[in-house]
Amino acid sequence: MNRQAEPFTQTAAASADVTVRLLTANDTVRWDAYVLTHPDGTFFHRAGWRRVIEDAFGHRTHFLLAERDGDMIGVLPLAEINSWLFGHSLGSLPFCAYGGILADNDAAYRALDEAAQALAIKLKVGALECRNQVAQHAHWPTKDLYVTFKKAIEPEVDANMNAIPRKQRAMVRKGIKAGLIGEIDTDTTRFFQAYSASVHRLGTPVFSRTFFKLLKDEFGDDCEVLTITLNGAVIASVMSFYFRDEVLPYYGGGTDAARAVAGNDFMYWELMRRACERGLKVFDFGRSKRGTGSFDFKKNWGFEPTPLYYEYFLVTDKTVPDINPLNPKYRLFIQAWKKMPLALANVIGPHIVKNLG
Repeated sequence: MNRQAEPFTQTAAASADVTVRLLTANDTVRWDAYVLTHPDGTFFHRAGWRRVIEDAFGHRTHFLLAERDGDMIGVLPLAEINSWLFGHSLGSLPFCAYGGILADNDAAYRALDEAAQALAIKLKVGALECRNQVAQHAHWPTKDLYVTFKKAIEPEVDANMNAIPRKQRAMVRKGIKAGLIGEIDTDTTRFFQAYSASVHRLGTPVFSRTFFKLLKDEFGDDCEVLTITLNGAVIASVMSFYFRDEVLPYYGGGTDAARAVAGNDFMYWELMRRACERGLKVFDFGRSKRGTGSFDFKKNWGFEPTPLYYEYFLVTDKTVPDINPLNPKYRLFIQAWKKMPLALANVIGPHIVKNLG
């Protein structure tokens, strides 16, 4: 176990002439400008996640920035979850697919890395988790569970349709033939109707309505809700994030009526079609766990999985945390949750899922 970092303080942690401190309200514009221009920046590095995580879940955040001579040269968004049921952790970033350190150079990276480890030790968490797209810590234990799916968006709509494998393309055409319509919503009401029904069928606790409202409020047009309807009735809905030239459908689901009319298939095609017409370049289908229906669904679209490197600095934990629905010890809970009335699940679920990260 590596515990050589100096104890973290809110004033500074230094590596050479680099200082590390906490993000303040005055730093948010600079922070987001840095993330936007950094080649490894993602939507999940944006400063707005601090407000969303704090206000939606009540968790403490520790957004660290590295500076040299007053210039920002690195950032690391962290959030702390302390749950009697699921343990105490620090991560970059809970509830997000990607995270980890963004830095201009090795000195900035080391300073942020050392500060995060020192903070984890100070807080006495079980583990510090970094959700990287590229391996960063060869000596840290990892979790080989998540992958991501990304694919270039062709410049012509028809080319994107033709790139979809034949069987999946037939499902999309089924939705088109059924007369499904895509509509952009200004709020999350219809989205929550479809999303909550979908996760309930999977036996998964639902996020709160407040969480989705905060996402929409914080990120504005970069957080978009596309709802699919048939004769005015909600069939499916997806909340997508936009970052640079990418679109990332992140939360989505369909009502009970979706399967009969290929509602989810049409929904992702409609999002892809709209992204093409906007001139976007990348369709990020997001992360999935290996061995799940979500993984297979994305493969069926012709997307190839790329491993994600979730790396762990163990502090008080002896092994890597394993809090996910594939863990056999949660099987009975999932089956019981599926049988719970939807209205009750929507009340209880947010109190559970906020601690899962």
